Amino acid sequence: MTGIYKLTGSLQHYVWGGHDYLPELLHIKKEPNQYYAEWWLGAHSSSPSTIEVEEKQLSLIDFIRQHPEVLGSQSRALFGDELPYLLKILDVKKPLSIQLHPTKKQAEIGFAEENSKGIDLKDAKRTYKDNNHKPEMMIALSDFWLLHGFKTKEKIIETLKNRPTLTALLSKLETQDMHGFYADIMQASQTELANWLLPIIESNKIAYEKGELSLENPDYWVLYAMEAMEISPEKLDSGLICFYLFNIVHTKTGEGIYQDAGIPHAYLRGQNIELMACSDNVIRGGLTPKHVDIPALLEVIDCREVVPEIIPPAPQENGAFIYSTPAKDFALENVRYDAGIKVESKAENATIIFVMQGTLKISQKNTALFLKQGESAFICADTQYRIEGIEQGYCVLSKLP
Repeated sequence: MTGIYKLTGSLQHYVWGGHDYLPELLHIKKEPNQYYAEWWLGAHSSSPSTIEVEEKQLSLIDFIRQHPEVLGSQSRALFGDELPYLLKILDVKKPLSIQLHPTKKQAEIGFAEENSKGIDLKDAKRTYKDNNHKPEMMIALSDFWLLHGFKTKEKIIETLKNRPTLTALLSKLETQDMHGFYADIMQASQTELANWLLPIIESNKIAYEKGELSLENPDYWVLYAMEAMEISPEKLDSGLICFYLFNIVHTKTGEGIYQDAGIPHAYLRGQNIELMACSDNVIRGGLTPKHVDIPALLEVIDCREVVPEIIPPAPQENGAFIYSTPAKDFALENVRYDAGIKVESKAENATIIFVMQGTLKISQKNTALFLKQGESAFICADTQYRIEGIEQGYCVLSKLP
């Protein structure tokens, strides 16, 4: 079975999301006081997209179950009869939790253990929602700020030395490896957190309120997180210390970054495209009202020193461009077009196209769909297709490498 079918994603209304960006991108009516955090395109069991087949709406999961050949032989050989990736658009208004994702083996073990304990999949204290790993890449749609991996030890020492109340952590770092050091911080008492953080918060309060702190400065993000997440000085979050330990990364529009299993990270502000293995396994380590599982976090975390590698943006000229990552589960292609520009291609495996800007026509044999900004389609494996620009813009396609 080949072909191209209209696809509709699903919204996630997490409280860290904004109110305007996604409704405007998707051309949907805003509900008052509603959060619009993520738009999912894929076949994850917790929130699958719907596909239009012969004028009927069908869950993408059911469509793939009925026609597994649409995934393609390579995809089925590697990942079985499931779509291996999940495409998202995010609007990060408030910081997300400090989090990381397990390897495939860790996910399989954790998922089986929680199942054997009878923990419901929708239980707030459930850590493993499925048995898959979740490597992910993101491409910034605005100036985007995030935490990404541990800084080099040298940079951590320099950061701590510049703040008198954090020098107490230096002696700990000198006698421990990074994993032990981080474990102690994540399990610190309120008294310890207050001793480390309250003097910094107090001394930077006026500068923060006046907008005088640089966004490269971890002190700024500590005060911002406390304000945005309504963290009380009487009940500090150990995750706040991570602003001094992790890389603070600024990606400009079009630039990206790749997050491998075990690398701690947190999105702080901005909009992005996110493409990942089809999983919802998130192990949290602070800055969230959701379940924080410190033992699971310490089991999975990768404490190696990370120098962030920025993925360069797609070229501005017409044509196709594939972002480079080490992922085997997914690849993201960017196709830019002016009116009248045609791009011919073939979907070797199941592909999802999403229009970020402008309008295009996608056609295959006698089938043609007109897609405008915010609309998407599912392209079956082995389908020859043509993208033609109607109004200048660009689209992204999620597929296998």
